[in-house]
Amino acid sequence: MRDLRYGIEIEMTGLSRGKAAETLAVFFGTRAEHTGGGYDAYAVRDAQGRVWKLVSDGSIQTQKKVRGQTVAADSTYSVELVSPVCVYEDIETIQEIVRALRRNNALVNDSCGIHVHVGAEKFDAQHLRNITNIMASKEELIYKALQVDLNRSQDYCRRVEQRFLRQVNEQKPQSLDRFKSIWYNGRDGSNVHYHASRYHALNLHSVFQKGTVEFRMFNSTLHAGKVKTYIQFSLAIANQALTQRNARAAPTRTTNDRYTFRTWLLRLGMIGPEFETARFHLLSHLEGNIAWRDPSQLIREQEEQTQHAPAQEPVPAPGLSL
Repeated sequence: MRDLRYGIEIEMTGLSRGKAAETLAVFFGTRAEHTGGGYDAYAVRDAQGRVWKLVSDGSIQTQKKVRGQTVAADSTYSVELVSPVCVYEDIETIQEIVRALRRNNALVNDSCGIHVHVGAEKFDAQHLRNITNIMASKEELIYKALQVDLNRSQDYCRRVEQRFLRQVNEQKPQSLDRFKSIWYNGRDGSNVHYHASRYHALNLHSVFQKGTVEFRMFNSTLHAGKVKTYIQFSLAIANQALTQRNARAAPTRTTNDRYTFRTWLLRLGMIGPEFETARFHLLSHLEGNIAWRDPSQLIREQEEQTQHAPAQEPVPAPGLSL
């Protein structure tokens, strides 16, 4: 997973695009440039010469803080941070950028999301089928774990389309062209930037339009640990799709969400101290017992411990002897 390239888009408000650009320029020790255009963009180069963009997004409900109160703001407060192509080691830099923006009054609301793009250059038709089935099988748990906002789940990050899921598994496409035809239901929409098929948690329109697998299911946040979590989680899913021979689309059934999801995270390779923060955030909103697959096992174990526990001697009341 560490050799996969990625990019991230973080939607926010609370400060203007100009202020956000200045924040990045100070962080990098460079300068901000107002490039304008349809998204009224700002561009900031880092020490490597890579360009980080701050652009407008019409879906963001713009707000700002005035004397401690959150109030409506004008369109200059619509801010989407668009990273350049990044490598795994850039995660710490992204975290520091997020902290700097938060210190300069950036905030998020329910209209904001985070999108993670993973480079698709290693993906063939089988890999794309794998990632489709992985998402379909774990979709319910993923949406619970990430607490996907209801409105966003219905509009901007919908679940895997059942027609597409059925056809891709019935036909088992062997070429990217055939896979693309199934994704667009027989019509090539790859040259349409805002094609309707892009608004899914797993956006494969992005594969054919810009060469990335896009994950759109994340609520926006300026919590650096959660941002790190979302990047690592996306990379881990992509890596499983690339390394696993095949994957089934059948939904995962469980009576213990927390245990089942934790087990999956470990299978994804999210093991050890490096992923401790990610496991914490991804499991914190799930119900169940993390150590026992079947909760009834825990109850039986507790009952057995009670039955075999040595009898306790009575404690004498103060002033009395036994």
